[in-house]
Amino acid sequence: MDCVILNTYRNISDPLCVYLQRFGENGFEQQKGGGRNGLEKTGDPARRYMENNKVKILCDSTCDLSPELIEKFDIDLMPMYVNLDGQMFRDGVDIHPEMIFDLYREKKILPKTAAPSVQDFIDFYDKYTSQGYDVVQITISSDFSSSYQNACIAAKEAEGNIYVVDSRNLSTGVGHVVLNAAEMRDQGMSAAQIKEKCDELVDLVDASFVISNVIFLYKGGRCSATAAVAATALNIKPSINVIGGKMDVGKKYRGSYEKCLMKYIRDRLENADDIDPRRLFITRSTESADIDKKVLEEVSKYVQFEEVNYTRAGCTVCGHCGPDTLGILYMHKRK
Repeated sequence: MDCVILNTYRNISDPLCVYLQRFGENGFEQQKGGGRNGLEKTGDPARRYMENNKVKILCDSTCDLSPELIEKFDIDLMPMYVNLDGQMFRDGVDIHPEMIFDLYREKKILPKTAAPSVQDFIDFYDKYTSQGYDVVQITISSDFSSSYQNACIAAKEAEGNIYVVDSRNLSTGVGHVVLNAAEMRDQGMSAAQIKEKCDELVDLVDASFVISNVIFLYKGGRCSATAAVAATALNIKPSINVIGGKMDVGKKYRGSYEKCLMKYIRDRLENADDIDPRRLFITRSTESADIDKKVLEEVSKYVQFEEVNYTRAGCTVCGHCGPDTLGILYMHKRK
């Protein structure tokens, strides 16, 4: 379901209205010389609109982007809520994965996550629409959380032009959509264009993980007790794929964590000729320089990615998948 919220008024004296009437949705009038150079340099409402047009890319904290990437691409995050042992925290703000793992080891308690409220989103939007920004809000898959639904309701109630994108993904699968949106913004696309393009590319994202210990999946109700006991006894480490916005159990690997990761990487990348090599995320719940190095070496046997980003999984992934979970997330080329 698409969710596009347009609260912009229309008035003949409004520069945006004049801009659309004179130049159309493409944004530029083709005069002699063409392109941007065809616009008048003084007093032109279209030029004023283009110069003042501001777009802010927002996302919930499930995107698992590093602080460096968030700053580089000028993104703002809405934290998910994490209920841990009766206390409510904000993902990435006042709770981090180590707290989840420590409490589980101590008390065998797992967290429960909750989406931001409608009012949370309204306040989040107002922070930018009040400054004249159009907003593109990207969320975790609507099958995993009510974040998308709440974001859409808030967009109807908030002031300004707000476009909500259902990423149909989680973790840096969402992150891929977010960074593409930021790049489109930097290329001068409008919020409406970014929304349209993002909706087209969500199905190109390939997100999967290998899980070392299925006990978190079992405790979270995502696998049966029988499956959990069998996986533990047989040293099985399942892969989890995101397909159609939902999580699905993929191939099951057997052996040490490191060996299973190598098999998983080969299965994902070998003979895959439609992979977009521009960007790869290696996202893990437990950081290990040794594992990171070996994973990248194995990846490089099959695909030479132009950009490789190591990111730490946030509380949403860690709370459901546990420690020693790692995924390689990339995009496919358009057909």
